Amino acid sequence: MNDLARADRRLLWHPFTQTQEWLSYEPLIVERADGFFLIDTEGRRYLDGVSSVWCNVHGHGQPEITRALHEQLDRVCHTTLLGLSHRPAIELAERLVAITPAGLDRVFYSDSGSTAVEVAIRMAFQYWRQTGRDGDARRDRFITLGEAYHGDTLGSVSLGRSSPFHTGYEAITFEVEKFPPPYLCEPIDGHGPVDATALEAAGARSLAALEETLEANQGRVAAVVVEPLVQGAAGIWPQPPSFVRGLRELCDVHGTLMIADEVATGFGRTGTMFACEQAAVSPDIMCLAKGLTAGYLPLAATLASERVFGAFGGSYTEYRTLFHGHTYGGNPLGCAAALANLDVFEQQDTLATARQRAELFGELLDRHIAPLDRAGPPRRVGMMAAFDMLADPQSAQPYPADERRGHRAVLEARRRGVIIRPLGDTMVLMPPLAITPDLLERIVETTAQAVARATGD
Repeated sequence: MNDLARADRRLLWHPFTQTQEWLSYEPLIVERADGFFLIDTEGRRYLDGVSSVWCNVHGHGQPEITRALHEQLDRVCHTTLLGLSHRPAIELAERLVAITPAGLDRVFYSDSGSTAVEVAIRMAFQYWRQTGRDGDARRDRFITLGEAYHGDTLGSVSLGRSSPFHTGYEAITFEVEKFPPPYLCEPIDGHGPVDATALEAAGARSLAALEETLEANQGRVAAVVVEPLVQGAAGIWPQPPSFVRGLRELCDVHGTLMIADEVATGFGRTGTMFACEQAAVSPDIMCLAKGLTAGYLPLAATLASERVFGAFGGSYTEYRTLFHGHTYGGNPLGCAAALANLDVFEQQDTLATARQRAELFGELLDRHIAPLDRAGPPRRVGMMAAFDMLADPQSAQPYPADERRGHRAVLEARRRGVIIRPLGDTMVLMPPLAITPDLLERIVETTAQAVARATGD
């Protein structure tokens, strides 16, 4: 073990990582990157099968983005948006308003998906306090899908409330109302194939449950929060577009706000720039991060309608300001990366490439993953895919958690030169949108081999 690895073990506290387990094997220390590969300190190359946690779009070292960063470095690296402004933030806001669903006309910057959601919570809550209508100040409740994940700050954790991410924090988080997502509604059994007809029926049942929840909390709901089209960290579970449309309609009927968390689904992941497009809906508030800078720098944006923004106007002493912000929110380097990212989307027709790759992705999953004896059927929405490692696929019986089958598969794939990261024993594949067909097949095939080895197939 080299000096860097020893220093890592002595000093670092890794996120979402069990310390004892981390100390049981030699860490992989990334030195540099090249295209779709990460390269460690020993010169070994690894395919990035999860887009560096779902955010890399075009591959590492995209020349247009790195050139834009160099040019911005020569101007200014950081200046605050608290009482000041700068060109990259303004130009990026113009671009985001132009490409997001109609009506999202105001842009609030932060630095991660969690903070983008935190901003949305504050916006929605304060909006109702300040609209001035009878009873609106009582709208202090949020409704989210069961098993939702919306981030790791305390507000976004409150919206999630999914085990094991959030259990134990009840004393310092607020309660939310939950309704079952489509994949937990009959006739979908939670692990079987998800066909279109079953998904439509499940979506209708989920919407009926949402309607009951809204009626039970009439006049108390500030917003319904949803990851549109697919729940990411819940396990890549799909929704039909009709579900997202129905949710928007129910929000309108019951006079509440709709917040779309597109942190994971935005920027081409589902086949369109934003998942809401496939349902032809406009939320009142939308959260963006991950693919915003193509995975180059931390930057997030929360977009709101003019209606929401208008509730925060008034004189200083009315204290209607959104007293919220982040030191690096709207950082010029991050905005420059995001602008270059959007240029690359246009110049390289990334969305068309992503749709082509998604079709191949589905074929590869059917070819390599579906035949595995100890895996449930793969699920896919665009370039987001997952499947469950199961002790008994017929009864959907999981492996005991302490067997760490998913972790075993990760280490096996790493030995074969591919980086993957599961959610427990749910294997998640999230390749960059622009990945080449041969490398996409290598990721899927290697994952299948690693799972077969980890399950003894």
